[in-house]
This record gives sequence, C-alpha cells and structure tokens, in this order.
Amino acid sequence: MKDKRILYVSSEVVPYLPETEISSMSFEAPRMVNKQGGQIRIFMPRFGNINERRHQLHEVIRLSGINLVINDLDMPLIIKVASIPKERIQVYFIDNEDYFKRKATLTDEDGKLFSDNDERAIFFAKGVIETVKKLNWAPDIIHVNGWLASLLPLYLKEFYKTEPLFTESKIVTSVYNQSFEGTLDKDMISKVNFDGLDAETTELLKQPDYINLMKVAIDNSDAVIRGSQELPEELDTYLNDLTKPVLDYYSIDEFADPYTEFYNNAVLNS
Repeated sequence: MKDKRILYVSSEVVPYLPETEISSMSFEAPRMVNKQGGQIRIFMPRFGNINERRHQLHEVIRLSGINLVINDLDMPLIIKVASIPKERIQVYFIDNEDYFKRKATLTDEDGKLFSDNDERAIFFAKGVIETVKKLNWAPDIIHVNGWLASLLPLYLKEFYKTEPLFTESKIVTSVYNQSFEGTLDKDMISKVNFDGLDAETTELLKQPDYINLMKVAIDNSDAVIRGSQELPEELDTYLNDLTKPVLDYYSIDEFADPYTEFYNNAVLNS
C-alpha cells in the first residue's frame, strides 16, 4: 500500500468513542495502511460526547467556514482535528452546533433515534467531501464505515460526479451488523432530492431504514467488505447477488493481509 492514498470515513473511531466492530476496524485498518507506507486521512463526526480536552481536538480555521445547504438551510461547517497518540495518524472531525453539540451520538437517553439523523448523515457526507476538496487531496480509495456515513458513496457518484479530484477514486463500503430500529425521517428522500440527485438512485430512501441505507451505499460503491460475521438476512442475500468485488468477513486479528490484497487487486483494478 506504499504511497497509496486512502480516505477512511466512519461514524465512529476508537479512541474517541467506545469499542465496537466499526470503531475498532476504523482504527485498525488505517493503522495497517499507515504502517505499510500508505497515506491516510480519517474523518468522523464530532459528536458532543467526545471529550475535546482529553483528546486535544482543535479547530482548523482554514478548513472551517463553509456553509453547507441542507434542505434549503445554510448550515456552517466546522472542522476540528486531533492526532491518535503514538500512531502519528490525524483524524478530522466534522462539526456543526445544531447537529453535533448534544452529548450523545445517534440516540437520546431513552435509546430513541434523533429526529434529524437523516440531515446529520447528509451534512456528514457533504462535509467530508468539501473538506477533502479544500485539502486538495485526491484519494485512491475511499473506505466507508457505519450507516451515518452511508450517503457518502451516493453523493460522490451523483452530486459530485463532475468533481475532478475524485475521478479516479474507488469507493469501498464495509457492511456491519450494527443497525437501528425503525426508520429515519420519512422526508429524507425529499431532502436528498433537493440536492438534485437522480430520483432513480434515491428510490430506496422512500423507506429510510438500515437495510435500505446500506443498499444505497452498496449500489454506489465499487467494492464491498463484510464487516461482521453475521449480517441481516436481506443484506446477506443482497451481497451474495452482487457482481462487484465482495470480501468476506475477517476478524481484527486476521484482516491485514486479506484487506491489503483486496485493496490492491480487487479495488484498485476494478
């Protein structure tokens, strides 16, 4: 992976949030590429329960200050950055007072999904892409983890399809068994279509549940990785029927060689 540029976009990353399959792999995979001499960037949301002082987050003024339009509203984009101790890995945090200040990630204290999670997902996807544009950093691979990041492949393939920085980028989505009950806001499709996306590509978002969000991510990716040993049956079948490259599940102890081979042979050559 020497000199290859890989952009990791994840809803959660250790050590900033507790250990899960997503947060652990979103740290271990970049660390692996970093050790192999690859260039990496990690992006995640700056959730309000991330301790900024302990993790030494600081705002990057030159990257902040853009307004992103979400459903006809201007929402200011704030970019913060921190370094993972001992790894010399930088993590960029997508922030906004309205979307990410609350002291929780995706659900309230009763376990109920936040009503604006759909808008947070749109903001996160557009925020990552706009920040990478400002960095003028063209990734060879963009690796997406977690359902809050699931709109990124759609926006790259549709909203930003004429953006030259991403012309050669290959998109990989890891699919995990970390879902949610019910659906996001039923108006999500109109908010996405407000950005002028092709209605055919957003059809599944009429029912914005976990399965359909992941199907949208899969459909707009160049390759897929099974991030969990067991997946919901409908997603399992969906992956089995794909003609694009799919990598089987590998545990954190054994993923390094299969991921490296998959990146080099299946993804970059697809």
